[in-house]
Amino acid sequence: METTVKKSDFILAPYMKSNDLRATYQIFNTLVPYIFLWFLAVKAASVSFWLLGPIVVLMALFSGRCFSLMHDCGHYSLFTSKKVNRAIGFMLGAINAIPQYPWSRGHAYHHKTNGDWERYRGPSALIETEEFAKLSPSAQLRYELLRHPLMIFPGGFFYLAIKPRLALILGTYGFIVHLLTCLKQDPGIGLAKIISSYKSKNWYTAGEFWDLLFNNICVVGGVIFFGHLLGFGFFLSVYSITLTLSAAMLISVFFVQHNFDGSYAHKTEGWDYLLGAIKGSSYLELPTVFKWFTADIGYHNIHHLSERIPNYNLEACHNQNRHLLANSKVLQMSDIPDCFKFILWDSAANRLVSIASFRQSTQSIVDTADLRNPVS
Repeated sequence: METTVKKSDFILAPYMKSNDLRATYQIFNTLVPYIFLWFLAVKAASVSFWLLGPIVVLMALFSGRCFSLMHDCGHYSLFTSKKVNRAIGFMLGAINAIPQYPWSRGHAYHHKTNGDWERYRGPSALIETEEFAKLSPSAQLRYELLRHPLMIFPGGFFYLAIKPRLALILGTYGFIVHLLTCLKQDPGIGLAKIISSYKSKNWYTAGEFWDLLFNNICVVGGVIFFGHLLGFGFFLSVYSITLTLSAAMLISVFFVQHNFDGSYAHKTEGWDYLLGAIKGSSYLELPTVFKWFTADIGYHNIHHLSERIPNYNLEACHNQNRHLLANSKVLQMSDIPDCFKFILWDSAANRLVSIASFRQSTQSIVDTADLRNPVS
C-alpha cells in the first residue's frame, strides 16, 4: 500500500512547543490530589475499610496520570528544559515504582519501530502464526493464557512493582560473577576495565543503571518509611492495589492503541514509518474525564507522528490535521475488549489476527486439502 499523505502535509511544528506554566500546573493538579487521597485513605481506614474502595480507585486514576506525565517527560516534551524533564520524570517514576529513564529509552525504540513487527512485538512479546503453529498444544494454551485480558492485573503489578527490583538484583548478581571471572583470569585488571566490559541484559548504559539504582533506593526506602508511618499492612495493601489498577488501565490503553483489527503490522522490508503512525496507532475516543486522567494519550496517531508534542497540545493538533487522518483507526471504549484477541502476527499477510481466526483458517486449509485428496 502506498502512503497517500506525506509527513510534511501535517501541521505539527506549532504544537511541538512546550509550555512550562501549563506543565507545572499539570504536575500540581496531579500530585496534590494524589497526596490528599492518601491522607483521606488513612482517615477512612480508621472509620471503615469499606470506605477505601472509591478512594483507591481515584488513587489509581491519579497514579495513571502520573505515569502519563512521566511518559511526556521521557519524550522531553512536557517542559522546555531537558534537565527538568529528567528530574520530574524521575520523581513521577518513583511514585509508580518504575525507573523512568530506562523505561523511556525502551519506549523510544517502540516509537522508532512502530508498525515494524519484525523488530518490535509490543510489551506482550507476540509471536508469528508460524511460530505459534509449531508449539505443542500445552505451549499454545500457556501462550494464550499469559495474554488473557485478566492477566493485565498480575502482569501490571509485576511490571511496576517487581520487575525493576528484580532487574537490579539480577544485574548486580551478573556483575559480581563478571567481576570474579575477570579477577580470576587477570588479577591485575583494573576496576574501570571490569565495569566497562560488563554488558547486562537488565540495563544498557551507565545512565540506565544509575536511574534504576536510585529508583530502587527511593521506592524501597519509601515503602519502609511509609510502612512504619502508616502501618505496613495498610500501606502495602493500598499501594499494591493502586499500582495494580493503574498498570492494568495503562496496559489496556496502550495495547488497544496498536493491537486492533486492521492495524499496520508490517515486515521490516517495505515498512513505512508514516503508515506505522497513521495506521498502526489508533485514535481512542475517551470520555472527557478519562482523557484528563490519561493526559490525552488517546490521540495516539498524532503522538506517533511527533512524540515531541506535549499532551496538552495533542487534541488541538489532532483537530488541525483531522482531514489527513482518514486512514486512522477510531476506537471507542466499547471496542477495547475485542482488541485483546489480536495476539498473533501473520507475517505473510502483514496483519494481526486472533488465535481463533488463525485456527479456523488453518482448519479450512486442512479441510480443503482433504476434499482434494480423499482417502480411498
